Parts: sequence; structure tokens; C-alpha cells
Amino acid sequence: MSASPATRRLLAAVLAAGALVGAAAVPAAAHDDDRRGHHGRHSSIVIGDVQHESRSHDRDRDRARDNRTLNREWVEVKNTGRGAVNLRGFTLTDQDGNRYRFDHLRLDGHSSVKVHTGNGRDTHRDVYQDRRHQIWDERDTATLRDDRGRVIDTESWGRRGHHDNHRR
Repeated sequence: MSASPATRRLLAAVLAAGALVGAAAVPAAAHDDDRRGHHGRHSSIVIGDVQHESRSHDRDRDRARDNRTLNREWVEVKNTGRGAVNLRGFTLTDQDGNRYRFDHLRLDGHSSVKVHTGNGRDTHRDVYQDRRHQIWDERDTATLRDDRGRVIDTESWGRRGHHDNHRR
């Protein structure tokens, strides 16, 4: 049984359109894979909440030395993905250049760690910078970099209200 010329033309047009759509989709998929290979390993790692302590002019020196006060100031680093990520070599910096470098810390999927300013015992939920002075100001920027120094995420606050710049 043979198809009519009109049916054959319609079938040919449908097949040609499908081939064009398929050919256009292949480079886009390859591009996405390239992007994932370049950034995707850490794309699930972001800065979450930030807690900074406002400084009092009257008690600034006394408060700066109080470890409890220092540990009430923290930046949360979150893994929004399903897989665990080793944060070894990642850094967290403020706008003045104060830097915390993560040692070997495996951050499980859908979990977070708080990076406290003061002294304490590191756990899988809390790590400590062992500083004696506050570093996060009322107006500041936290920048998270991966183990190669590439910016993974930033979070700014205190400039005309809360402002964040997430880079992924």
C-alpha cells in the first residue's frame, strides 16, 4: 500500500522539522554540560543566613574580647544539592580582607555549617575562626570562593537595607 504524494510530503516535513529541532538541541545540551563541568561541582554551595553583631561605641573594646559575643556573629554556608561536598580549601572573606580557610570539612547534601568568628570546637554544624575581634560589620560583604579561588557566592548587607548578590 503506497501513500499519497500529499501524505509523503507531510511526513517528510514532519521528519525534517524533527531533525532540525534535534540538531539544535544537541549543541545546547553540550553547552550545558560544559558549563556544569566548569562550575557545577560547587554550584550547590551558597551563602545562607548572616548574623553580625552591631558594635556599641560604649562597650566596643569589652565586647570585642567576649567570646560569646564573637560566636553570635556567623555566616552560614549551605549545600543546597543532594550530594556531599568537601569544602577543603574554600575561603570565606569579608570586605576588609579577613579570610577564613576551610580545612577538611565534608558538607552533606541539604545541610549547612555556621562559620563563627570566635573560638570553639569545630563540628560538622559549626566551625570557628578563632579570632579575638569582630569582623562582620553592619555594612559588609561575605565572599565565598572555591579551592581554586573562583567566587562561588557573595552576600552583602547594610547598604540601603539587605542586599545580596548570589553568584552560581
